[in-house]
Amino acid sequence: MTRRQASFPWLIATLIAVHACMAVTRVAGSLWVLQAGHGEWMVGLLLSLFAVAPIPLSMWAGGLADRHGLHRPVGIGALMAGAGALVALASQSLPAIAFSCLASGGAIAVAAVAIQREAGQLAEDPSQLKRVFSWVALGPALSNALAPICTGLLIDHLGYRAAFGFAVLLPLLAWGLVQRVPRHTPAPPSAQARSRPAWELLKTGPLRWLLLLNIVLAASWDAHSFVVPVVGHARQLSASSIGLVLGSFALAATLVRLAIVRWAGRLDELKALRSAMLLASLTLAAYAWLPGTAGLMLGSAVLGLALGSVQPMVLSMLHQVTPAERHGQALGLRMLATNGATIAMPLGFGLLAAASVAAAPLWLMAALLVLAQLPARALQRPS
Repeated sequence: MTRRQASFPWLIATLIAVHACMAVTRVAGSLWVLQAGHGEWMVGLLLSLFAVAPIPLSMWAGGLADRHGLHRPVGIGALMAGAGALVALASQSLPAIAFSCLASGGAIAVAAVAIQREAGQLAEDPSQLKRVFSWVALGPALSNALAPICTGLLIDHLGYRAAFGFAVLLPLLAWGLVQRVPRHTPAPPSAQARSRPAWELLKTGPLRWLLLLNIVLAASWDAHSFVVPVVGHARQLSASSIGLVLGSFALAATLVRLAIVRWAGRLDELKALRSAMLLASLTLAAYAWLPGTAGLMLGSAVLGLALGSVQPMVLSMLHQVTPAERHGQALGLRMLATNGATIAMPLGFGLLAAASVAAAPLWLMAALLVLAQLPARALQRPS
């Protein structure tokens, strides 16, 4: 095992720290807005802001990672996340929290693309790709499992200022962790690769279908993130209870990704993806009728099992259909497509919930997941 491969745990820990800053901001910001009486539509607007910054940054981040490797993009991401959290800590106001959402969303765009690219280069075959990206996917899952619970406890016992203060510390931790990963300069891309825009990758049929499926699945994740604070607030659950519901989703996502690590060699990416979509659609359709905190935790856990299994499969297939020297571009394109298509989703969820019932966004995504089985089948056909 090379020194670079041995540093893989530090790479995952860096991703956890960067992502946790966004997760803390998302939970604390959503609950602050509801407590301030701004309504569900404002929660949706704030959640939309997490996807705004990645739109102009994703393609640039992909090229930056291809040219400079890991440390420069992670440093930029940590700086952005830290600045956003510091503003929210200094001024607990709607503009400050909105800026924090923008900054932490952009930080993920820059840092995660570089981390995903670095991880993918450590794999030597498709089976290893699934294992590597299962570990990579554990980063957001662990941060989503721990951050909501910690945030809820901090808010209940110390207030919102303590939660935003916690978010300030996490980017500093990320920068310290990434120093444990050996620095190296990527091999320069060929002149032909440098001259070819990332958009040209869309000519690859399998990549187009993967991007479409990733959009629908990411929007389903967003629908759950939106609905839980709104439903919990309407049912008068405490911040700690809401954090437990969100944490159960993330814990289940963590467990299923650990299972993928163990049995990666036996999994067929496409069959696993389609099965996850079916389970998610059924759970989303039934979620509104689940009773109490325990019922919501159970439903969130089942949904976490389904949606949590998706990212390793998508990233594994993406690396198999994309040239190695353009992996950064492909990952940036994936992030751009996901954020660009789902930027309006949280705001739309808020308007839909305000106009009908809180669970309506979940029903919408259940229907879209059923329709998404069609492009999933198309992946089996030659492009």
